[in-house]
Amino acid sequence: MQNSRTPEHDPRTLAGRTALVTGAASGIGLACAEALAAAGARVHVVDKAGDAAESLAKRIGGTAWVADLSVAEEVDGLPADVDIVVNNAGLQHVAPVHEFPPDRFALIHRVMVEAPFRVLRRTLPGMYERGWGRVVNISSVHGLRASPYKSAYVSAKHALEGLSKVVALEAAPHGVTSNCVSPGYVRTPLVEDQIADQARSHGISEQEVVGRVLLERSALKSLIEPGDVAEAVLWLCGPGTAHITGSSLTMDGGWTAN
Repeated sequence: MQNSRTPEHDPRTLAGRTALVTGAASGIGLACAEALAAAGARVHVVDKAGDAAESLAKRIGGTAWVADLSVAEEVDGLPADVDIVVNNAGLQHVAPVHEFPPDRFALIHRVMVEAPFRVLRRTLPGMYERGWGRVVNISSVHGLRASPYKSAYVSAKHALEGLSKVVALEAAPHGVTSNCVSPGYVRTPLVEDQIADQARSHGISEQEVVGRVLLERSALKSLIEPGDVAEAVLWLCGPGTAHITGSSLTMDGGWTAN
């Protein structure tokens, strides 16, 4: 009997392609780097955590680039000759607007908006010349909705969504697509630290924090796994997606359905 189960994608569908993933040493970035490498791509692993980046690059046969994305010169020193860009690096700070440190606000925007712009400014010409490219920006439900006390993160993700759409329009004649993947809360070190902090501050269990605080507006009361986000990224880089551009693929457990 013929096996009715077929793989979602050719395991080597990206053979011959080169990808650059920022914030690749942990969380969503790590999962994306692993998935792209498994699909045949040569991956540039970009992170400021040098040891973790080197370890991952060695494991997946990629190349590590240790860079602080808040420093323009370091961003501009990253490789430009790539076919796929995954803008993933990010950070968080929680405070009301009137108490938000301006230097922290500026840092978050340098890493999460200016760095993606600088990366794309240098990588798009090569994609245009080759007539193929895929830009995937890891946004967030906070690129589509707002939450209090996250002015820098929310505004940065909204800006990334806008940048992604502009690139989609400019790149369309050149065979290059640009999309966002916009998840809700993902099981990453960043989120797990928030859970532990909120459990202490509210005097409740970490499980209660997930269900009652983080996922209050989500229909599905479970964290998204990094590998699920990586599968969405991989799909956008694979066959059959040439007409998907300028989009935001929400993975929010029904949050934005409200």
